[in-house]
Amino acid sequence: MAETQKNNPLHGITLEKIVTDLQVHYGWEKLGALIRIDCFTNNQSIKSSLNFLRRMPWARKKVEDLFLDTFHK
Repeated sequence: MAETQKNNPLHGITLEKIVTDLQVHYGWEKLGALIRIDCFTNNQSIKSSLNFLRRMPWARKKVEDLFLDTFHK
């Protein structure tokens, strides 16, 4: 199993850490401008963001891609 994850840069990083790091780095306003989803523009909290992202794979992918572009260049 570890062999399949060796090239995954997100392996071992929780969704909560991803959202928290992006929020600290960009702030809610900038994060909402970069990724146009309601949980970043209106109901701004880590908890509401996690609930939404866990239900919507397309939004989670956008957040993970932004995280990789921001912190893993």
